[in-house]
Amino acid sequence: MSKPNFEFPEFYSFPPFFTIQPVLETREKQLALWRELLLNYHTSLKIKTLVVHDCPLWANATIGRQLSPDDISKVMDDFCKSGHGEWQDDTNTRCRILWRKPEQLASDIYDWAEANGFVGSVCTVYELHSGEDVRGMSFQGADEELLRRALSTLESQGKCAIFQGETSSEDGIKFF
Repeated sequence: MSKPNFEFPEFYSFPPFFTIQPVLETREKQLALWRELLLNYHTSLKIKTLVVHDCPLWANATIGRQLSPDDISKVMDDFCKSGHGEWQDDTNTRCRILWRKPEQLASDIYDWAEANGFVGSVCTVYELHSGEDVRGMSFQGADEELLRRALSTLESQGKCAIFQGETSSEDGIKFF
């Protein structure tokens, strides 16, 4: 049921969690719990893409319950509408997990740049993604497209400029 380094929340062992509830208020709370579970699971395990038919979260063998395919679609539609997921294909089988929304990531990156003396300096996309200075930060290991969208947000706010390098990981960012 579980992968290393992920502790399932208590509600995951509650049988009604695996049937989308008919009462609107209850269903909204249930979908919020599914969003939380999907996001926490994929973030803590650094999984960037959810393959719908391979996701282990849909079934809990310990209690003998699983979501129906229709309910999985409802959960995934809600997850994507919340802004934490984006379909990568037209058949809705692969979903990019947005560990943080681009605007949140942009804010985290700029806060990091200010706290670590990078305002007025240049660093590379690789350093933001995988550098030693970013260990434990919300953007460490983030999907490169998501990282670039966050940087574009900062650029549009006048907080950085992006310079093209020889490879995409060598692109530079100067923070203002």
